[in-house]
Amino acid sequence: MHVGTMDNLYAGRVESIREMMREHGWDAVILTGGDPHGSEYPADRWKQVEWVSGFTGEAGDLVITLDHAGLWTDTRYFIQAVRQLGGTGIELHKLRVPEAVPIPRWLAEYDYPSAQDEACAYIVVDGLCQGVGAVNALEDAFAEAGGRQVRIVSIPDLLSRLWKDRPEVPSTSILTLGDDLTGESREHKLQWLRKFLLKRGCDAMLVTALDEIAWLLNVRGSDIAYNPLVISYLLVTLDKAFWFVRKEPVALDEETRDSFYELAADGVEIREYRNDLELLLSGLVAGEAIDRLYVDPATLNYYIYTQIPYPVEAGPSPVPLRKAVKNKVEISGMREAHLEDGLAMERFLFWLEGELALGHTVTERAAADRLDSLRAAIPGYRGNSFDTISAYGENAALPHYVTPDDGGALLRPRGLYLVDSGGQYLFGTTDLTRTVPLGPCTPLEREDYTLVMKGHIQLAKAVFPAGTAGCQLDVLARGALWSSKRNFGHGTGHGVGSFLCVHEGPQDIRQNFNPQPLLPGMVTSDEPGIYREGLHGVRHENLVLTVDAGTNDFGSWRAFETLTLCHYDTSALVTELLTADETAWLNAYNERVYRELSPHLPAEIARWLREKTLPL
Repeated sequence: MHVGTMDNLYAGRVESIREMMREHGWDAVILTGGDPHGSEYPADRWKQVEWVSGFTGEAGDLVITLDHAGLWTDTRYFIQAVRQLGGTGIELHKLRVPEAVPIPRWLAEYDYPSAQDEACAYIVVDGLCQGVGAVNALEDAFAEAGGRQVRIVSIPDLLSRLWKDRPEVPSTSILTLGDDLTGESREHKLQWLRKFLLKRGCDAMLVTALDEIAWLLNVRGSDIAYNPLVISYLLVTLDKAFWFVRKEPVALDEETRDSFYELAADGVEIREYRNDLELLLSGLVAGEAIDRLYVDPATLNYYIYTQIPYPVEAGPSPVPLRKAVKNKVEISGMREAHLEDGLAMERFLFWLEGELALGHTVTERAAADRLDSLRAAIPGYRGNSFDTISAYGENAALPHYVTPDDGGALLRPRGLYLVDSGGQYLFGTTDLTRTVPLGPCTPLEREDYTLVMKGHIQLAKAVFPAGTAGCQLDVLARGALWSSKRNFGHGTGHGVGSFLCVHEGPQDIRQNFNPQPLLPGMVTSDEPGIYREGLHGVRHENLVLTVDAGTNDFGSWRAFETLTLCHYDTSALVTELLTADETAWLNAYNERVYRELSPHLPAEIARWLREKTLPL
């Protein structure tokens, strides 16, 4: 299908939505890139923004009025959005820039020239995919703007009328994890949550975030690509737990049946995914009424919220923070995952260098497939933690470049190649980026490569007081770039789960204010970068573990232990730009990589790695 034809397809879908709007007297429709559980990565059924607009980025919301269509996304996707929205009639609205106008304010200030009611704007949302917090923000924006009122019209599965081949709610095999992998039983986790509820004066909590459910019940699945999650809801009362997970038609494999038996033995009742939940919300749970229900508006969808008949206490879920602080078993598993993952990466980099030296044809897709196959050979591998980004030259200037299935760019023995990838293992999750010099590099490529490395090292070697938040450390990763009046638009670090989501909170390292301190046991990425449209991109990423660095007269201290094991290529560095401390850190890191990985590598690759890790 030609690009022009695709543009017409998406323009036609926008117009079909407008026909619905005219039919019902709606003024605007909001479509989000999320699912009913506030997930970062939705299953195919809920990729509504992609279906309507063709935009495939992981973060984007769409607003359609009778005379305007706009996509709101952040700096990571600006270049991608311009390319994918071209010819569709959908305008890009930029977020995370000084002049940004978020959706609630934009809608509150919009003129609605075709409105049937001059006093009220009728805003339609798919209530299953619109969070309570987002609706509250919309109502607050209209109240602040004054003048026109707003009425929120919630229509679950809004697009099903138009999206005839819409995928069903996925239902994959369910796996239960033992204490040997999690370090804590589900019974102990549920008892901890019940103590929290008692302190809040509540007798139940509806847990809707999929990673929170997976962590609480020690279950994993593959309902969403790259995320070992099971699409479900969980109701925890003071003495019971109801897991709304069965989908129609019911097809239980042996692994799932065994998992259900194990959960039932621990007092977890298995129910239907949505039908039973809506029955529950009608007022009874196994004959018991709920007096006060705790919910997290950040992940609870608006439709379910409107169905709850009980008194509700809204507040942040306690699970993300507890989940982010890894226990000893999880930390041990993460170390094992990074050792195995590092071996696969070194095998890949050795292969890549050899292929190019022999003059063999290597495309972005062929390189990604090779790396994926090396990870797949690791015992305990359960898939990638995200879609491998394999980007050469100017393609690496897109931070979230999608490597084409049909090959992509040809890798050549010059310039920079960026590979951002990770694996899901029964014992941990990995995420690393290496920018690889494939041959001679331009002075600008080398300078950017070095400045990003300086920022990466400065953050990795940080020592900081207990109570320090990631936003207070972010400047360490940007300082060298800022000194040269350069910058990058994405965050510097995100939390990473233990055989869970590759992106998790509540901690992060970015410029946005987030008061959550970095606590011992948290795993976070360290990934500064720089992106020059049409030229190249550079990103250096390791995962780091926050550790206790001791106590003295000035208080308690924290530091980072680097978990990732994969050498950094020093051939593209402008060494005179590095300080003595930075050089010492890089030499020590590369020496550690060689020392820990070489005993497990074939002799030929170990010799190659020795050369790659010689000190500067």
